[in-house]
This record gives sequence, structure tokens and C-alpha cells, in this order.
Amino acid sequence: MTSQETQDQFQSLVEEHKKILYKVSRLYCKNRDDRDDLAQEIVVQLWRSFEQYDSRRRFSTWMYRIALNVAISFYRRESTRNRHILAAGEFLLEVADETSGPADELALLYLFIEELDGLSKALLLLYLDGNSYQEIGEVLGIGESNVATKLNRLKTKMKQEFAKGDRQ
Repeated sequence: MTSQETQDQFQSLVEEHKKILYKVSRLYCKNRDDRDDLAQEIVVQLWRSFEQYDSRRRFSTWMYRIALNVAISFYRRESTRNRHILAAGEFLLEVADETSGPADELALLYLFIEELDGLSKALLLLYLDGNSYQEIGEVLGIGESNVATKLNRLKTKMKQEFAKGDRQ
């Protein structure tokens, strides 16, 4: 395959699965500039790794794995930077501004997700996106039973958090 054909194939696959970029970026970044930066970093890493992509496997699974790894690294790096740069009050105002647009239930979901660690965010994103436990396990490198256990714990925690919100 020529380099132009490889590039065309890559662009076609990324275009077909670009919603993954948006979902992962939205989940791990609060403001638009950071989301754009993260999406660019993901695309760069996808391109760098494209030679290793095995076309016998689903592209979306491979893309999720890379996107989530990049996002978790980006999130850690940005979280550390933000802790040292922004005052706590400024950070809370930014979160409130970003989540005020969606419906109340969606806003609650985003607030819940923001509090999760990187793996839990990834699990919930993949689950909400309709992936099977097997697919989630492949993307995250964990077993199906581990996926099921972690998701059940997340669902329980989510129900408890939403029940608290209903009482307030």
C-alpha cells in the first residue's frame, strides 16, 4: 500500500469514527480549548500507531484504546497543571458554566462523571456508548468479569448520588 493510500485509509477510518474523539474529549476536558487540544493529541497518536493497527479487528476498539490512554495521560497532566495555576474558586465557576447548558439530568451525569477516576470514566463512557463487556475489556485490557463488577459498583454509586440530589 502506498503512503497516500495509507493516509486515505486512516482519514476515512477516523472520519467514520470521529464521534469517539468527541466523546472522549468531552468526558476528560471541561473547556473547549482543552477538548480541541486533546482531540488533536489523540489523532496524532492514532496516526503514529496506525502501522500497528490490525485490520482484522474493529477499528473502533483500537481507536478507543488509544484515545482513552491519551486522554488519561492528558487529564493527569492538566489536572496537575490546573491545581498549581487556578484557584479553587475559579475552577468551580468554570465547571458550573460548562455544565449549565444541558438538561438537569445530563448536567448531573456530567458532574458525576467529572468526579470519577480515569478508569471509571473510561468504563462509563464505553458502557454508555453501547459497547459489550467483552469490547470494554478489550479496550481497557481487563477481563469481562472485572468490567461487570466495576460497572455494577459505578451504577450503585450513581444511583446513590442521584438519590441524594433528589432529596436536596
